[in-house]
Amino acid sequence: MPEKKELLVRTAVRALITNEEGRILILKRSNSDFCNGWWNLPGGKIDFGQTSEDAIIREIQEETQLECVSSEFLFYMDNLPTSEYNTHFLTLFFKCQCDGEVILNSESAEYHWLKPVELESFRLAFEHDSAIRKYLNTT
Repeated sequence: MPEKKELLVRTAVRALITNEEGRILILKRSNSDFCNGWWNLPGGKIDFGQTSEDAIIREIQEETQLECVSSEFLFYMDNLPTSEYNTHFLTLFFKCQCDGEVILNSESAEYHWLKPVELESFRLAFEHDSAIRKYLNTT
């Protein structure tokens, strides 16, 4: 039987950051126990006592050194346990406008500004491909 902490639903935030050409920022995961080498949207867990908007601003800054100048809640997704990872996240997705240049921390090996037509060429973790498709269908 899984440990009790594995049975908890965690809450996370993820940012859909676009550049002037409409490309979406994705990061290649490194130094991670989950989906190492896969790509994902910037973001992470909400800290206890922190709002989701404060969490997205913090996560963007920690992971990319970008300054989030505006954020807008878009939608949420349930990320249920799979064969690749035994976690359950309720993930809140935000459209974020950011300033600055991308400078990665140790959680990511590289970044890419994804064109919508490239989506199938990248292995995205945590169903972020579905989230990107959902976002693209609403814009």
